[in-house]
Amino acid sequence: MKTRQLGDTDLKLTTIGLGTWAIGGSWQFGWGHQDDQDSIGAIVDAVEKGINWIDTAPIYGCGHSEEIVGKALKETRQNPIIATKCGLLWDDKRRKHNNLDADSIMKECHDSLKRLGISTIDLYQMHWPQPDRKIEEAWEAMAKLKKKGDVRHIGVSNFSVPQLKRIMQIEKPASLQPPYSMIDRSIEQEILPFCGENDIGVVCYSPMQKGLLTGKYTPEKIGKLPPDDHRHRDSDFAQPKLDIHLELVEKLKPIAQRNHATLAQLAIAWVFNQPHVTSAIVGARKPHQVDDNVKAGSWEISEQDMQEISRILEKHDEKLHAAV
Repeated sequence: MKTRQLGDTDLKLTTIGLGTWAIGGSWQFGWGHQDDQDSIGAIVDAVEKGINWIDTAPIYGCGHSEEIVGKALKETRQNPIIATKCGLLWDDKRRKHNNLDADSIMKECHDSLKRLGISTIDLYQMHWPQPDRKIEEAWEAMAKLKKKGDVRHIGVSNFSVPQLKRIMQIEKPASLQPPYSMIDRSIEQEILPFCGENDIGVVCYSPMQKGLLTGKYTPEKIGKLPPDDHRHRDSDFAQPKLDIHLELVEKLKPIAQRNHATLAQLAIAWVFNQPHVTSAIVGARKPHQVDDNVKAGSWEISEQDMQEISRILEKHDEKLHAAV
């Protein structure tokens, strides 16, 4: 799988990174029950088949995702790049809350290192810029962690351009992690060009829009998702948006088929074929799901197909705006 330099750092990431949100299991924003052995198998399989970096966060499963990543690292000889996050904590009822206090950030880093079983975090990211008034305080704390050697590089997630400009007065972030998919293209107008101009790496999450772009979901299947699956509360999985998104998937099928690819592979490859994107973060809950993801990692979509996709997306947007 091809690698790309992350911004101006020494990190070279494969075009696909392994996301570990779902393997955290059940919690407030979880994906339902997850078998830990399946998770460990998927992680080991991914890094041994060429994916060279893993993205996790303390909040995924309230510490559980990081613990599972730590266990998987002990079962492989590979040494993947590890990215995790800070700024989101949980209470005794496993409900999330934001905390960007400097002392909290320092403690979070120590706790993550312990759960992961590593001595240094390769990429440490501020998970959400909330509360907004605290982002400079948290960023200064993260810069101190970098200076101490507890983390190698620092980045952010879910930031706007004005927020990026504010923290750049302290230190330029190595990367930004935004959501990006054929359905959610909100970063295209301002954020992607800004990151390109300032040599900030972009690692995108939810390239398959939480599974909607895989072609595996119907309204009936969505209705049967586990009660603790957060997608029940996602407006993209409810009407009127759902039917419009599923119509988009049908329009994309011929493009995937003539390239002998799955819809999931098309959705993933479309993201990392965009300008200024370093890598796409893709989850896998079982080992067999890794194979599809890895195959997408070297796909350079033709200009003709990219143009056709753009026309399809334009019509999708028109229908969506008319409906909502």
